[in-house]
Amino acid sequence: MKQNITLALDKQLLGKARALAAQRRTSVSALLADELKRMVEEEASYEQAKLKALEHLKSPFALGGGEVPNRESLHDRTGLR
Repeated sequence: MKQNITLALDKQLLGKARALAAQRRTSVSALLADELKRMVEEEASYEQAKLKALEHLKSPFALGGGEVPNRESLHDRTGLR
């Protein structure tokens, strides 16, 4: 169900909005409704992605690796001796 709202705009802005809507072959009302819908969907998508990322942070990352070698083995140059 759709519901009408009242919106107060500056006359210059309203004129520019009407021109933009005419270029897109739509009404100012449809133009605003589409933009509000896009903004709400974008926000919902962001919140969903944020929750998913936070869930991933709860489990530790597998960084691989193994035992850390000691200094001597790292700098051992048997070919030079």
